Amino acid sequence: MIVLFTDFGVTGPYVGQVKAILARQAPGIPVIDLFSDAPACNPKAAAYLLAAYVEEFSVGTVFLGVVDPGVGGQRNAGCLLADGRWFVGPDNGLFEIVARRAREMPRWRELDVSADAISATFHGRDVFAPAAALLACGAMPDGRDRPLAEIRRPNWPDDLAEVIYVDGFGNAMTGLRADQVPDGRGLDVGGVLLARARTFSDVPPGTAFCFENANGLIEIAINRGRASELFGLKIGAPVKISGM
Repeated sequence: MIVLFTDFGVTGPYVGQVKAILARQAPGIPVIDLFSDAPACNPKAAAYLLAAYVEEFSVGTVFLGVVDPGVGGQRNAGCLLADGRWFVGPDNGLFEIVARRAREMPRWRELDVSADAISATFHGRDVFAPAAALLACGAMPDGRDRPLAEIRRPNWPDDLAEVIYVDGFGNAMTGLRADQVPDGRGLDVGGVLLARARTFSDVPPGTAFCFENANGLIEIAINRGRASELFGLKIGAPVKISGM
C-alpha cells in the first residue's frame, strides 16, 4: 500500500492531484490517507509524528511524505528504506526519527530530478508521487544511493518535548514517547502540572490530564473539553516532564 503523510490540508486540490498520479501509475495499489494535516511547514515536528505511526503498517508499505517548505530550493529529494518500508520525500529531516529508530541500517537513495515538465512548487505531485508509485509496483526510481549521513539531523533529540499535533478534539500530542517518561511522572504545561491517567473516564469531566495515546506518545487532554484552547497549545508549544 501507499500511505500519504502530508501537510496539504483537507481542502483544496492537492491531495486529489497526488492521488490521481498514484492511481494512474500504480493502478490497484491501495492508498491510505494517514495525515493530510501534518504540522504545516514543520518537518521537525512532523518527523516525530510520522515515526509514531510507522509500526502499524506492514513491511513493503511505501510512505509518501510531503512536509516541504523548501520545495524547489536546495534540498534534495529521495527515498529512505528503513526496516523494509520505503519513505519518499524531501531530505529536510522529515525521515530523521524513522531512520534513527530503525532496527536495521537504513538506506538512502537520492532521486534524479529534472527541471523539465515539473512544477517548482509541487514536487509532491511531480517528483514524489511518481517515485512512490514505482516503489509500490516493485520498481526502483532513477537515482543513486548516497551516504545516510548526508540527510541526518544528529542535533535533534531522541524525544521532542513539544506539541507536535493537535487533533479535532483539541487534544495535543507531544513528541515524548510514553515509555521514555518515568512511572508516576506527568507533564508541566506552562507551569500547570498535569497528572498522568490511563484514559478519559479515569478523571472527572472537565479535568485536564496527560496519557499514553494509542501510538505510544504522551498526549494532553481534558475529559469532555479542549486542552488546546484551555492551555493555548499550538505546534511547537514546549512541555516538560514534571519533577525533571
